[in-house]
Amino acid sequence: MYRRYMELALEEARTAFAKGEVPVGAVIVKGDRVLSRAHNLIETLGDATAHAEVLAIGAACRGLGGWRLEGCTMAVTLEPCPMCAGAIVQARLDTVVVGAFDFKAGAAGSVYNIVQDRRLNHRAKVVYGVMQEECSELLKRFFQQKR
Repeated sequence: MYRRYMELALEEARTAFAKGEVPVGAVIVKGDRVLSRAHNLIETLGDATAHAEVLAIGAACRGLGGWRLEGCTMAVTLEPCPMCAGAIVQARLDTVVVGAFDFKAGAAGSVYNIVQDRRLNHRAKVVYGVMQEECSELLKRFFQQKR
């Protein structure tokens, strides 16, 4: 089940790659229904907050008509940063499925663990390493081209 969601997130990441954006994609599902799909648009929009996770959360909230995403799962190709992890907590997402770890700025377990911090009002379940190789390879290819 999680693999299917990650495949959709990878499609979004490939779209970001084609646009010259850091290739991160995110998908939010509730049950079997895809609520939103998004990819990084930071460069395109000139907006530091236009991360795939934040865009997917906004679209899912609009689609459901409210800000609580309880009962929802997000699949994301790269471990969320602190900003995105905070948005995940605020939106009350139940589960976050992570492809590649981010050992420089990850906030879902590698550097920080905001999504499961007991001091906060909500914690999400985290599933790590779904299609990790494919997610990591896309990011490596992107940054090799930039050098």
